[in-house]
Amino acid sequence: MATDNIKNQNEDYELDTLTNERLIKDHDYDGIRELDNDLPPWWKWLFYISIAFAIVYLVRLFVFNADDLVQKAEYKAEMEGFEKSQPEKVAEANFEVVLLTDDASLANGMATWTKICAACHLVDGGGLVGPNMADNFWIHGNKVEDLYNIATQGVLEKGMLPYKDQLSNKERLEVVSYILVKLHGTTPATPKAPQGTEY
Repeated sequence: MATDNIKNQNEDYELDTLTNERLIKDHDYDGIRELDNDLPPWWKWLFYISIAFAIVYLVRLFVFNADDLVQKAEYKAEMEGFEKSQPEKVAEANFEVVLLTDDASLANGMATWTKICAACHLVDGGGLVGPNMADNFWIHGNKVEDLYNIATQGVLEKGMLPYKDQLSNKERLEVVSYILVKLHGTTPATPKAPQGTEY
């Protein structure tokens, strides 16, 4: 007797009339019926092996720290190689911008100020082309980080050149510290009118 589906005796599944393979009951969508085939043995074994591998890997990683230690050793070796090949970049990355108050740093800052900065700001910091550095008015902020960034990046639209290639990190920090410790709060001979925000 020819019918679309042949019912199995136990009614758990139906057989497809074309392939004679089992169909899952009630798995019908838009005329498409889902087969109830077993997974191939190679797929099952691959699944079992992946579970076993995951267990072994997790035990090695978290119990014996074996794989973790290898990765840390590789990272450490890479970092040491980088530090040896490019010490200037490492020093720049680790450079801390803090106000220097020791006499040697301030003397070095004064020398840099007199040689480079005084042309635009005057020796006493009163300001000429550049702003007055002695008053409480600041265009780009009054923190040591603010002044250090200005000395590093410059302000080209105002005529202030970047000094990151001409002065080292320490030299820029020394001159910035000299401004904040020695010039700020003094009374220049011919002070320029205030500019910026009062802090």
